[in-house]
Amino acid sequence: MMSFRSVPAGIALCLVFAAAAPLVCAQEPAMPAQENDGLDLRFTNGIAAVVEDHIITVDDVRREISPLIPQIQRESHNEQEFDKKLESLQNDIIQQLIDRVLIVKEFHKDDKRHVPDSIIDNEIEEQQITEFDGDRSKFLAYLRSRGMTLRDYRKEVEEDLIYNYMRGQQRKSQSTVSPVKIETFYNENKERFYQEDSVHLRMIQFLRRDGETDDALSVRANAVFDKFKAGEKFDELARSFSQDTRRTKGGDWDWVNRSSIRKEFADVLFGLKKGECSAPIVLTDGAYLLYVEDRKYAGIQPLGAVRTEIEHILITQSAREATELWLERLRREGYIKHFQI
Repeated sequence: MMSFRSVPAGIALCLVFAAAAPLVCAQEPAMPAQENDGLDLRFTNGIAAVVEDHIITVDDVRREISPLIPQIQRESHNEQEFDKKLESLQNDIIQQLIDRVLIVKEFHKDDKRHVPDSIIDNEIEEQQITEFDGDRSKFLAYLRSRGMTLRDYRKEVEEDLIYNYMRGQQRKSQSTVSPVKIETFYNENKERFYQEDSVHLRMIQFLRRDGETDDALSVRANAVFDKFKAGEKFDELARSFSQDTRRTKGGDWDWVNRSSIRKEFADVLFGLKKGECSAPIVLTDGAYLLYVEDRKYAGIQPLGAVRTEIEHILITQSAREATELWLERLRREGYIKHFQI
């Protein structure tokens, strides 16, 4: 199976002789075949590919692709677009299944590496609890529906663990980026780090009472505004007087930019400085006091503010490229035969 769940780090450490990365694995119940997936027409002999000594069948592909078909149905505007996306997805799934076999083979090249039986036992037990409500009879029925023995299933779980461990090791190998690369990326992509004017907003809301006039509403709001001007903290006033959902958080609405809030607020809010509070804003639904906790002005963010973001971008990019080069090598060195009419 190609869908996975996290395995505790302590278990992962037992996986290999030197060091290990977090592993993930999960088993999905068998999905009913889709009548329109086209696999039987593409692979009339029931075989999608042969990798080393492993046969990838149409049923293997169908089991992976079936849960994804509703999504591409929603994303497709017509039958032609659906068929094109479905064929692309089928090809991707087949390649993933091929790579899985090659990755497991790569793991076993080192005789010192193995998956302890206890880890496999624990994973199967966890799956029986989470996927089959702890009912072993349901679990065994699932195996029968796939024509598998428990021994076959244990091997599948073991290979899932290996697959994820090996992929994790590839990502782990690309976990650092030099400061020079970060600075170069920043200088070449400064436009990506442009930010709008934004304000860390706190707000106190006064709901309009039945029949309450604007003047009466203003009196209530101004009484609290006067407390702020007298030195009381805005967040404490919000906890005491605000009538909105952020009251318990001291009226904290986090960072907002001009385009994300109503115009009546934006025109006032972005004229304030850090630490300033607006006079009451009286609207149809109530009155509001707006407070600027902090300000960020429009422009390119400095490198220090986006260094972590850039580092994540570069690590992800480097890991993806390294993984693809690794997989290309495994594909060149392995025996792969595709079957398609």
